[in-house]
Amino acid sequence: MPRPTGPRRAALLAALLTVTTLCAADAVARSFPFGPRTRSVNDLGNQYLPFHAHLWDLLHGRSDGGLLMNWQSGFGASFLPDLGTYLTSPFALLVAVFPRDGTDLAVYVITVLKIACAGAAMAWLLLRLRPGRWWTAGLLGASYALCGWTVATAVYNVMWLDGLIALPLLCLVGAWTLNGRRPVLGVLVVTAAWIANFYTAYMATLAAGLVVLLRLWLSGLPRRQTLAAAGRAGLTFALGTGLAAPLVTVVYFGSTHASPGRFRDFAPVATEDLAARLLPTTYSFGSPALHVGTTALLLALALPFQRSAPARVRTGWTLLVAGVTLSMQWGPTQLLWHAFATPQGSGYREAFVVCALLVVAAWHSLSYGPPDRRALGAAGTLLALIAALASRSDLVRPFAWPVLLLAVAGALGGLALLGRTDAGRPLADGRRTGAAVLAAALLIGTQFGEATATSAVATRMRLGHMDDYAPWGDRQAQQAEAVAQADGWPRYRTDPGREQTVGNDPLTVGGQGAQYYSSHTSDVLFRLLPALGGGWTSGGRSLQSLDNAVTDVIFSVGARVHSPPDPHQNWFPQDGSRVTVSRQEVPPLVTVRPAGTSAHTGVSAFGPSPYRNQELLLGTRVYTVPRLTVRTGDGKPADRGEDERPGVRVDAPRPVTAGRKPTVTARCPAGTEVYLWAPHFAGTARLAGDLAGGPTGRFRSDRPVTKIAAMQRLGTVPASGQVRIELSPDRTGTVPDGAVGCLDTARLRAAAERLTATGATAVTVDDGTLRAELPEGSLGTAVVAVPRIAGWRCATGDDPAVPAGQRYGLIAVPLDGSSARLTCTFHPPGLRLGMVVGGASLLGLILLGTLTAVRRRQDADALPRREEIV
Repeated sequence: MPRPTGPRRAALLAALLTVTTLCAADAVARSFPFGPRTRSVNDLGNQYLPFHAHLWDLLHGRSDGGLLMNWQSGFGASFLPDLGTYLTSPFALLVAVFPRDGTDLAVYVITVLKIACAGAAMAWLLLRLRPGRWWTAGLLGASYALCGWTVATAVYNVMWLDGLIALPLLCLVGAWTLNGRRPVLGVLVVTAAWIANFYTAYMATLAAGLVVLLRLWLSGLPRRQTLAAAGRAGLTFALGTGLAAPLVTVVYFGSTHASPGRFRDFAPVATEDLAARLLPTTYSFGSPALHVGTTALLLALALPFQRSAPARVRTGWTLLVAGVTLSMQWGPTQLLWHAFATPQGSGYREAFVVCALLVVAAWHSLSYGPPDRRALGAAGTLLALIAALASRSDLVRPFAWPVLLLAVAGALGGLALLGRTDAGRPLADGRRTGAAVLAAALLIGTQFGEATATSAVATRMRLGHMDDYAPWGDRQAQQAEAVAQADGWPRYRTDPGREQTVGNDPLTVGGQGAQYYSSHTSDVLFRLLPALGGGWTSGGRSLQSLDNAVTDVIFSVGARVHSPPDPHQNWFPQDGSRVTVSRQEVPPLVTVRPAGTSAHTGVSAFGPSPYRNQELLLGTRVYTVPRLTVRTGDGKPADRGEDERPGVRVDAPRPVTAGRKPTVTARCPAGTEVYLWAPHFAGTARLAGDLAGGPTGRFRSDRPVTKIAAMQRLGTVPASGQVRIELSPDRTGTVPDGAVGCLDTARLRAAAERLTATGATAVTVDDGTLRAELPEGSLGTAVVAVPRIAGWRCATGDDPAVPAGQRYGLIAVPLDGSSARLTCTFHPPGLRLGMVVGGASLLGLILLGTLTAVRRRQDADALPRREEIV
């Protein structure tokens, strides 16, 4: 007997309508790839595109590192947690078929395909939950895929879209388990969902569990059968999650060792804002995007009044939708949806769950027959009340009202026509067929129009609310070429530069730098780099390159790319410079410090001065840190202000004295290099007087603190020894005590030569293994210029590996002179535990499959066909 074609048609319609709408919306917004406006906003440009570029390199064998270690970012970062967070979706592999410089287009195609698959999965699920017209299921499937959460929030968080697909699939698995069908396939679907993106899979699993419980309550089965069905569902989800454990545990432990970041406490949005996000063309970053289309919303609102549906169905689905919506507005349940971790950024990442439940409720309202006039009238009244409440919100712009009115007219008209097709007329009646065709055209056209408008508005408004980044172009091509020509890894590192384009430049253009932006940026790196004068953004999760001669020696940065300010940004004006490369002789990755040097000194041993901290790691005094005099724009001494560190407040120039700027003065040895460390200063700094043509220091910071500025080189001290730094503040900031450091370059060269002479004679790196050959009889402590993140183990000679020590945050290994061979290996924390849990789950799956096959063979003729739970 041929299988029904209804689900296939519904899935195809949902996917086709979704793709058409998304592309049309981007064309209307003139967004990439259909226009000149970039779509790389926020973390899409800073994290996800660079990680997909790195995946391209991995798949083509061109990356520095492998599955265990990413040697390009953060001077060496664990890669499996990032892989599991950003790149384990099967769709991500599609990046390999695009050219390397086409990563932007590849990620766009992946995004559209994911959203289309989510619509298809929902359409298939709806027809599995209740029979009905295939085209209405396809329409509602597209409503789910194009919900406000998708077009406003998830479209630039590409890995979250796997959760959009997972939710209907997991609900489908729940339906299988309730009826004892496809036990092995159900486990594998759960595993695939958790591997693709564990974060949104967790939310989807909670939602699917609620749906399973509701369907069990609606089924009216005896208690014994209800418990048996619930047990099958629990076992399926437990085994599926357990199979994904090797990846999930690594991601979990990666998060526990990550930088804590800076998070805001949850605060629920106002009721009028919540109501506004149900309407088309509304947008904001910090409120739940619950729009599912006016047709689906009207049907969901009509469900309580749909007399053809059983009272138990109307009550159950209505209460579930209302309960989950309210759970987003209460702190404890909001934390539950986010796995008890306060999210950084958008606080309503679970909003797609409410969108899914609204669509399923709409399907139950429609599948029992189109709502009658009474139900549609009640739904229209409720929608009018929602609109009236939303009108008090600033999120409803004037253009939202005509879109809403047209959508309401189209939805009500289409549903009224659809009701005429169920009036009991003969099938051959031409008027009935015509009404059905007109209803389909009206409802699909309405869905297409308002979804296109909503998506286009969100695309345009994001550019005004978030940082955005240019797609791959001449700047990145020039940087990549410069890095490739200078690259000498692992003899030395090549840093892609202080003037960053995105938060993960090393992954985009190559090289091996300090720069790194991830949810798994290690805490030790977060504390190490700022202690040396480094800067960060995104609450400490995005660490920046530090252009400093001392840290280049410490971290074996032998080549450094220098670029002009990014022309796509307006942070700093263009200075007419080009992409250049500077080089310096640096020690190898592994150096030997003299006897008495501790291998058990943590980052907490650093002091308040980044100059002195650099000297601690270097092992030599190379800086003069003079006393400062700071004067405001009118020449008066600046008062000490209050800030995160002791410092003096620097006021922006007064309009009446625009020609006079705040200044910092000090005295240093002639010929030394001047550096300025002002982490809470925003603006530019230059040496004044005869040296006014030197480098310009560019500083970016803000209040409240989400970013701090990195130390900057300003030039050479003149023969007089007088240093005068002219500041051009963008806003009020601070210059801390000890802000100026004057570097003796001769001492630094001597220190570098000593470290080179006693350092490793050869270093090889292979994914998670680093090997070094040291001079015979080396005594003291071997220091590896790699952050000592959790998971490193080291050994000398043939000795067994032990957990690595650390010296101010870097890997350190004691040497007794008995061996000249050092081996350090990295094992991601949580991997062994995950393998154990995954192995046990695999055995459980094999046992389940065997028992199922035996039972099916034994009971094939003995039992009558069981009626399915609907």
